[in-house]
Amino acid sequence: MAVEELAKSNQEQAVAAWINYLNQVRLDRLVEFLGQQDINLENAMADIDKAFEEIHELIDTNRGGLKGMHGFIAEAAEVGIGNARENIKGNPDIYTWLNDNGVSDLLRGSTEIQQKFYQSDLSLGAISRHLEKYPDYLKGGAKYQIPKDQYEKIKELLSVSKEEANKMPTSDGTFSLKQWKMVHEFFEKGKITIDDVEPSALEYKEVQRNQIDTTLDEEREALKEIDAKRRVEAREAAEPSLQEGLKATAVSAAIEGGVALTSAIIKKKRSGKAIKEFSQDDWIDVFKEAGIGTVKGGIRGSSIYALTNFTATPAAVASSFVTASFGVAEQAHLYRTGELDELQFINNAELLCLDAAISALSSFVGQAVIPIPVIGAVIGNTVGSTMYKIAKDGLSQKEQQLIKEYNDEVDAFQTKMNDEYIKYVNRLREEYGLYMEILEQLYSVNVMEAFEGSAKIAQFYGVPTEEILDTKEKVAAYFLE
Repeated sequence: MAVEELAKSNQEQAVAAWINYLNQVRLDRLVEFLGQQDINLENAMADIDKAFEEIHELIDTNRGGLKGMHGFIAEAAEVGIGNARENIKGNPDIYTWLNDNGVSDLLRGSTEIQQKFYQSDLSLGAISRHLEKYPDYLKGGAKYQIPKDQYEKIKELLSVSKEEANKMPTSDGTFSLKQWKMVHEFFEKGKITIDDVEPSALEYKEVQRNQIDTTLDEEREALKEIDAKRRVEAREAAEPSLQEGLKATAVSAAIEGGVALTSAIIKKKRSGKAIKEFSQDDWIDVFKEAGIGTVKGGIRGSSIYALTNFTATPAAVASSFVTASFGVAEQAHLYRTGELDELQFINNAELLCLDAAISALSSFVGQAVIPIPVIGAVIGNTVGSTMYKIAKDGLSQKEQQLIKEYNDEVDAFQTKMNDEYIKYVNRLREEYGLYMEILEQLYSVNVMEAFEGSAKIAQFYGVPTEEILDTKEKVAAYFLE
């Protein structure tokens, strides 16, 4: 078999294997992300559940009394919600609840935070009293944290100039000149700036004992929405893209053009000319072949990318399909110009398609046996194509028929395996969809829906039906009898 022909075949299958590798990397990243996102959601919900337990312990022990309890609730909620919002994005916990009645209430990383949740004077009076007691508190980079709605109100009041304030109506209750003066006087003292104050994740009303359960339930739903959005974004990122398709086209064009250029120069040298002796016509011939190779490479890259991503076509088969198409088109041109008769055209076209099929099968098997991107396909193509050429050129007709039958059997087996693979993928998708429906029911805020979801998840994992507590009677019998 000619070295040039083998090199060209290897180059074609190498491009196909590389494009297939690009596709596989996208899918692998998606699977890895979705698996990690399952863990992220579980960790985020665990943070909310922990905050729920800590807050109800505060309520049960009446810590802080009727007037001060909401302050402790705010601290526990801030930690739980803050960590959950980080966990849902795959980040570690950042908040720690000190809970020691010390100078600070929370830690965010190494930053100390003192929370002030007071209904009067937008919590600024409480900040002043704390700063008088601990005058050096802000020097280490610590922060005061107040309810989100109060912080937004302060920012709004600070943005209003004195001239504007004196003109604004106060009768509708949306603006208070007294409150405006209080805020401006507080920051004009210079002891504290707005940068020393930050908003909590929650508003003042959301941390009251009669509201906190609703607040946490709403946070759970918000986390689920973030989770769903991240999954959609990951799936969209894993889809084929125009940018990646253009990259595959450009690389394929460059490689095939380079191989064609090298091959053309070698042909000229074999005619007895040194490179320095090439005439202008010689170089025109060389660059003409290189240009044709570049165009073919671009068509090959874009075609393989489209076939492998938008149809159920393996990369090796897609490359061979393109190669066969080029070959048959060339034979059709020779037939139209009268250089081939009808029988010659049919025979040549059949041989070209057979060559391409052998190349595809060999690359496919090589990649399976040697699961190294590109290398396995190239080695498989080299071995398979060489064996096929030896058989075609040197063996008897009977031996060729035996090899053809063997290749047909392998091809039929591959088709069968492809069908089985598609069936398993479809089944996996159905099972995954069912699992997510059950999981959503399992985390429902409705007790009965969650109860039914727990029974379904147990059944999903193969727990014997008689061992599942799926009715009130079974639950009572299990714990009371």
